[in-house]
Amino acid sequence: MGSTKYITSMGELSRKDNSLCFRKNGKNIYIPIENTKEIYCLNEVSFNSKLLDFLGRNNIIVHFFNYYGGYSGSFYPKNQYNSGKLLVKQVEKYKNNRIDIAKAIVKGIGANIDEVLYHYYKHGKSEVRDCIDWIREELYELVDKTESVKELLAYEGEIWMKFYSMFQYFINEDFVLNKRVKRPPDNPINALISLGNTLLYTKTISAIYRTHLDQRISFLHEPSEGRFSLSLDISEVFKPIIVYKTIFDLVNNKRIKVAKHFEKSLNYCILNEEGRQIFIEAFENRIETTFLYTKLNRKISYRTAIKLDCYKLIKNILEDKEFIPFSLKNSY
Repeated sequence: MGSTKYITSMGELSRKDNSLCFRKNGKNIYIPIENTKEIYCLNEVSFNSKLLDFLGRNNIIVHFFNYYGGYSGSFYPKNQYNSGKLLVKQVEKYKNNRIDIAKAIVKGIGANIDEVLYHYYKHGKSEVRDCIDWIREELYELVDKTESVKELLAYEGEIWMKFYSMFQYFINEDFVLNKRVKRPPDNPINALISLGNTLLYTKTISAIYRTHLDQRISFLHEPSEGRFSLSLDISEVFKPIIVYKTIFDLVNNKRIKVAKHFEKSLNYCILNEEGRQIFIEAFENRIETTFLYTKLNRKISYRTAIKLDCYKLIKNILEDKEFIPFSLKNSY
């Protein structure tokens, strides 16, 4: 999985000479420090401050998750990418032109959901046409007319609800979604969505960290304590492309099965370790998939496309260049 390392078992992570050592069940697993950019701890992992110092000096980000796969927090090194000038301009943009960027994000979500659904429409799932038509004929006009971010968030919620209602027409019936439940997820499809969204959110945190943007100042989502709200903004348009395409491929090709890959209780449903490994591998393959990025006329991965959206936002903040989030149809 390249620059990303996943730890899915309980154990202890420590420094060993110039590499990392993960100890579980009395056995050592060595992780080379070279080319490692981020580590995902998906179980209880113990470590000490000496390790954090080592990780910091090597610019490695660590993301922590709870038992349910929910995001607990991140460690990232002292930020070497700080820019006072950009911070001031980012705040000014939030105060003066927040709604323009928020509108672009909502339109971007709609456009990418349209493109994902159109794939199924072309393959005989005519029922999804209603959602496609609503996006094309109503959504963009509603977004253009609105003058409040609160209304935009309502339209964003409506887009996702209409998208979820289409699942019944093209995914394995074992995974049909009745209602979106997040914390904790209560059925298999919600478990997949929650894990996928959280992985994408943390990938976006890592991407933003390596730019000069401030994670806390967002435009569609309300800046608030306890979360990196700009990561929510940037990641939204990529959800249909990365998270949901991963889910649909796994479910429809029966690589993830309800009876085999989930732990269920009265109040929650989560992937078991085998299911989680399958999902993570598919997610990483998806985010590292390359395509021709038309604006640069060269092949890049979706991971790189996330970072390029960050740079588009910086161009908007510093140069007033229109911010147009990544489009699956246009490939930029």
